[in-house]
Amino acid sequence: MRILFTFAGGSGHFEPLVPVARAAAAAGHTVAVAGWQALVPAIEAAGFQAFATGKPASGPPKRVALTPVDLAREDRDLRDGFADRLARARAAELGALCATWRPDLLVCDEIDFGAMLIAEKLGLPYASVLVIAAGSFVRTALVGEPLNRLRAEHGLPPDPDLAMLSRYLVLSPFPASYRDPAFPLPATARPIRPPARDGARGVAPAWLAGLGGAPIVYFTLGTVFNLESGDLFQRVLAGLADLPIGVVATVGRQIDPAELGPQPANVRVEQYVAQSEILPHCAAVVSHGGSGSVIGALAHGLPAVLIPMGADQPLNAARCADLGVARALDAVAATPADVRGAVAAVLSDPGYRRAAERLRDEIAAMPDPAAAIPLLERLAAERRPIVAA
Repeated sequence: MRILFTFAGGSGHFEPLVPVARAAAAAGHTVAVAGWQALVPAIEAAGFQAFATGKPASGPPKRVALTPVDLAREDRDLRDGFADRLARARAAELGALCATWRPDLLVCDEIDFGAMLIAEKLGLPYASVLVIAAGSFVRTALVGEPLNRLRAEHGLPPDPDLAMLSRYLVLSPFPASYRDPAFPLPATARPIRPPARDGARGVAPAWLAGLGGAPIVYFTLGTVFNLESGDLFQRVLAGLADLPIGVVATVGRQIDPAELGPQPANVRVEQYVAQSEILPHCAAVVSHGGSGSVIGALAHGLPAVLIPMGADQPLNAARCADLGVARALDAVAATPADVRGAVAAVLSDPGYRRAAERLRDEIAAMPDPAAAIPLLERLAAERRPIVAA
């Protein structure tokens, strides 16, 4: 079977596809991945044939100012960007790719709307992989109008309930109890364990021992929002430096750690450290609240302090607060003292850790990604919805 994996966003949209793609390849299927041109090296490094989609980058990534969280703005970006302009472009690109590569099945990230649309037009079965943990970001009322307009352009009938998004099979690498109960999973959903975050103790970087043996707190703003974080790195590190902890901060490959200036002996700043290497050695996480960062922390039973800046991050912060696994701070207003107090609280109050460990145990009990392969094989053979038992 030839399976084309596709994603419409950045690395947070690619990484959830990787375990399923690897399991498919291990089962003997031919696998290729279509995603952003900038991520072609990452796709190839993961061992897959890569198809570049989207326009080439016009220059180095831009640094932009930190702005207050604006949920209406994030909704517009999802509607006008992913569900309109990007969906239209991806439908055209992936239609041409499918005509030449001829997949038997598509596996898409959940907001690769153009991929799902073109699969429907071509009569290809498809599965989606959820990449947005809380489940309340993608809403029919928000994306329905542009997607139905695009469907009409491709000669497809209206889809008022957006059944397209869950028609055949939905793979969810998120624990069921984490999802916003107001947005239940569809009947076609099946769980799979999150990628490379099964709680196994990774090999610690050699320099970790130099942080003094104190509890380690990991600090990250992800791979995209670090470029629009203003002075947030400085404020957070100033708040963490005086605590009796070791700090590992990652700033992303586009930022030079030297920008943050000299750091005390208990603080280590790197461009990138794999979560699988650092999280097993941590006591807590400070992050922007991206789905990958949040679920990575929970997979290791770690409480968190979340400082959302945009996209689905405010929804994750609210959900984590409701579940008792994290405290949330305002990215613009938070002072070093606010950061210090919030981190001290999640480290000292065992309730945060116990709540996170309950999610950890739920994640550990989820099926291995390889369990999805018989479902994909059945989907390709029968072209009927896979309905959860």
